[in-house]
Amino acid sequence: MDNEIQLISDGDGLAAIGNPTDVDRFLTSEGLPSKDLGLQRLTSAFGTGAAFAQVGSDIVTESGRWVKLTKESAERVRKFGLMEGKSPGVTHAMVGRPGSIKNWLQVDKGAGSFLTNPARLAGAAGLMAQLAMQQTMDEITDYLATIDAKVDDVLRAQKDAQLSRMIGMDLVIEETMTIRERVGGVSEVTWSKVQTAPTTVGETQVYALRQLDHLADALDNTTKIGDLAATVREMEPRVREWLAVLARCFQLQDAISVLELDRVLATHPDQLDRHRLGLRAARQNRLNLISRSTEHLVTRMNAAAEAANAKVLLHPAQSPAVVQSSNQVVTGVHDFHARLGIESGRRSSQARRWVEAATEVRTKALRTGVKGVSTARNLSTESLDRANSARIRISSEIAERARRLRGDDKGPDASNG
Repeated sequence: MDNEIQLISDGDGLAAIGNPTDVDRFLTSEGLPSKDLGLQRLTSAFGTGAAFAQVGSDIVTESGRWVKLTKESAERVRKFGLMEGKSPGVTHAMVGRPGSIKNWLQVDKGAGSFLTNPARLAGAAGLMAQLAMQQTMDEITDYLATIDAKVDDVLRAQKDAQLSRMIGMDLVIEETMTIRERVGGVSEVTWSKVQTAPTTVGETQVYALRQLDHLADALDNTTKIGDLAATVREMEPRVREWLAVLARCFQLQDAISVLELDRVLATHPDQLDRHRLGLRAARQNRLNLISRSTEHLVTRMNAAAEAANAKVLLHPAQSPAVVQSSNQVVTGVHDFHARLGIESGRRSSQARRWVEAATEVRTKALRTGVKGVSTARNLSTESLDRANSARIRISSEIAERARRLRGDDKGPDASNG
């Protein structure tokens, strides 16, 4: 079978490796948009040690394209039956298409060069991890532009010295990424500029999460609808700002990870797979931390909306305002989650109109009234029945007494006659 393509997936993306024409034909036939995988970067890296001397020799003849996996594209790829490989979390398969058949099919003939070489497989997985993180970085850039958030302005407005260091580190990381793009790697000199970046960015992330927690907790201490409306209204722009800071922190942390993988690839390629897995675990921990804090905020906002809905009759203007501001915050968190790849169970609260609430109260009152009338009617009937029974019983007693009296009066006269 001709046109063999090697497929490699790490769960986030799919790499298609093979002859450039065949790779393009495969991706086009499956409707999969792609980016260059950058296989040429593995040639120099794997040529640095004797153990890898044979690894990069023929990479230049192959093409690699990367596809971000979505629910739809993952479903299309699943039909090829990717199998577990030697690299943890990485699956692979070989597909081909004979000239007389339109569909691509999984083939067992000959294992591809990447599938039989652990070093190449690890290298490809490392490149895929970088592209996945760069994709998220691009989406965060779009997110910040969409909400028109000036992260630097937010940070400068704070008096904490730690946040001012974040602005400086932001510039250094951007500069390092630019040099990487021009050079094609990360030298020791370039890497030295960003070695302290993880601490600075991490501290800023913790600070932003604490700000969101404080905003959420402020709702617990507000019970009056008027105060609640003012609090939620003031919270809305502040939540948006701190979500923007969190997004920028996550973006910079992904950039640092991309640089780290380049550095490991250049200095210790045999450790690339383990380092990739370590970064993946650390990234998921960050996502979990962010998810817990933002979901806590969503819970508080929904509770505020429900409390406002319950009092819409007493506060027909302020209650809907609380619900509207709450929904805007929840929607903003949902959008933020989507950009970072966090599964979000967003639930907005619908503002109850005053008429609807009034109708509900009226309906309950009517039901109570009908029940009361029915009860009263039953009681009246029972009382009437008891009264009639008593009247009949008393009448019978009076008649019986009268009869006895009449019998006593006639007794002597009858005996005398």
